[in-house]
Amino acid sequence: MNAPTKGSNPFLSAIFIPDPKAMTQKRVRVRFAPSPTGYLHVGGARTAIFNWLFARHHGGDFLLRIEDTDQSRYDQKALKELIADLKWLGLSWDEGPEVGGPHASYFQSQRLEHYQKYARQLVESDRAYPCFCTSERLEQLREQQKVNNLPSSYDRRCRNLPMDVALQRMRDGEKHTIRLKVPFHGNTTFTDFIRGAIEYQNRILDDLVLLKSDGFPTYHLANVVDDHLMEITHVLRGDEWIPSTPRHVLIYQALGWEPPVFCHLPVILAEGGGKLSKRKGAASVGDYRELGYLPEAMVNFLSLLGWSPGEDLEFMERKTLIEKFTLERVHPKSAVFDERKLEWLNGQYFLKREPAFFLPILKPLWEKAGVDLSKFSDEYLLQCIGLLKDRSKRLPEFVEFGLSFFKDPESYDEKASKKHFVPEAAALLNSLAGELEALGDFAAPTLEACYRQIAERLGRKAADLIHPTRLALSGLPFGPGLFELMAVLGRETVVRRLRNAANSIH
Repeated sequence: MNAPTKGSNPFLSAIFIPDPKAMTQKRVRVRFAPSPTGYLHVGGARTAIFNWLFARHHGGDFLLRIEDTDQSRYDQKALKELIADLKWLGLSWDEGPEVGGPHASYFQSQRLEHYQKYARQLVESDRAYPCFCTSERLEQLREQQKVNNLPSSYDRRCRNLPMDVALQRMRDGEKHTIRLKVPFHGNTTFTDFIRGAIEYQNRILDDLVLLKSDGFPTYHLANVVDDHLMEITHVLRGDEWIPSTPRHVLIYQALGWEPPVFCHLPVILAEGGGKLSKRKGAASVGDYRELGYLPEAMVNFLSLLGWSPGEDLEFMERKTLIEKFTLERVHPKSAVFDERKLEWLNGQYFLKREPAFFLPILKPLWEKAGVDLSKFSDEYLLQCIGLLKDRSKRLPEFVEFGLSFFKDPESYDEKASKKHFVPEAAALLNSLAGELEALGDFAAPTLEACYRQIAERLGRKAADLIHPTRLALSGLPFGPGLFELMAVLGRETVVRRLRNAANSIH
């Protein structure tokens, strides 16, 4: 859009219809711009992932910008956790904190001169005006509007102050904000990439504050100025920002700048309906990391909330996600956060990964659970992981179901004990221990053949031997394949545990 010419009407309706194809002919530049006021919600993480995938698909740039102008809510700990979560997800940024770049600083609190410059420019071009109304007057106005059942909005009292009077009051240091002159009539229309044309009547748009009395910008001004100066070509953000977009289009128009392509992403709902929240379960990236999900699974899962590759694909490694991701496949319908699907995907990544992948991840978890790993070789640990990973859905299950690899059971599942540790089971377990002591080879196939031969000799089903043996070895009625488990534990451990279990049966 061209800057308004001298003498033109600054209050014409704004119409922005982008040409997405023309925009993608430029080098794609996108940004994730969180506020460091709390944990990284999975909705914010999904937004970051979409931006990252889009940039990587087009060979463009992914920027991280910290929107910290609300200093009253700024949380240094939240910022550190935010950056840690993005790194854990593998969303490396090309410009931003810790990386730098040609548009530094990437903290809005350090860019105040830019916002103040363009706010002044808007006042000088009669596209904005200083507002000297006190907070007390504005509060009184809101109360009056509430009593009269009127929408809450500024009454534009300062809008028509003579320019020379307004400028003099500013020079005199009178406390003021800067407000945008929103057109009285007509409509503001913009095209959302996935939703089409969206139109707002200008009469319902307030003269929004651009610059606060303390010199800090509001989100709206800072967002537009930074996106322009940082050459952002596409804005991918949550659909809760749709009502703000006509205001942003008006600011772009007032400054004579071309807006980026807007793409508002669908909301993520909890399974039972409503937005995801801590109250309805885990809602932050950190929560899911602690629950034992892999970052690859989280990225895969979140990428499918509002986007589809169109080929019935669900499990996709990062390279495939980058190859497949396009905005054309993003849809506006709300997406449901199905934790069972996330768990299934996590299990699929467990299946695909080699045992060595898990070794540095699981060692601290096992040590935290009280395992003295100095007693076990890495080769032994890898064998344990090989048996556990195909039956686990989350990392804590390697601990929950894997402690039996490191120590004898201290107790036995109560329900399973009543079923399998009947009085005659003691003699059976002692008999099995004796058979195994004399067995030449202790490999899984040999162990299985031995058990089936014993069962046939006793006129019993193999399951009658397998279930009490599993319970004796691990204390649990389920777990890895029994004969593979026995082979990894070794003859001495297996025989000892069988006898211990037999002695516990009364």
